[in-house]
Amino acid sequence: MSSKKSSGISLVVGLGNPGSQYEETRHNAGFWFVDLLAQRFGADFKSESRFHGAACRIQVDGRECWLLKPSTFMNRSGQSVSSLARYYKIPVENMLVAHDELDFPAGESRLKKGGGHAGHNGLRDIISAMGGDFYRLRIGIDHPGDRDRVSDYVLSRPSRGDHEFICIGLEKAADTLQLIVAGEIQKAMNLLHGK
Repeated sequence: MSSKKSSGISLVVGLGNPGSQYEETRHNAGFWFVDLLAQRFGADFKSESRFHGAACRIQVDGRECWLLKPSTFMNRSGQSVSSLARYYKIPVENMLVAHDELDFPAGESRLKKGGGHAGHNGLRDIISAMGGDFYRLRIGIDHPGDRDRVSDYVLSRPSRGDHEFICIGLEKAADTLQLIVAGEIQKAMNLLHGK
């Protein structure tokens, strides 16, 4: 049985790879999103070895929400996410995972609940560790047009124009955070997906 309102989101995970050589690559769009949220809410990420990542806590309209950036590299993201979620007893359905999405043009972001990993190694590892019943923020980075070029493409920097589009999309997604944390996911989707 699904209701229009969920119980809300109390953990937002941004997917990416640690290290300065990856900072500005498309695959780190999830990191860019949680960095933006931390900046908006005046929070600072602190390295947390027990969570295999960097974490911080924000208050959104009186609700507590954790932000997490795994430091495990993309294909071991589940180790970090499950460590924090288990420690704070956050159910998988109260998680939002922000990640780069090849199937959308740069700048388009969409919310979705559940589903497969579509070849995304970060999602694959989280699903393997916790199941797939979490929300996703799919951050469009466009597609190189040839699947043999995907690996190099996601690990390279976007063009200046694409970077600007992605940043605008992230700002728009961040504007829906109050709704997402409150569990008003459908309202957040309507805002984010509306043209």
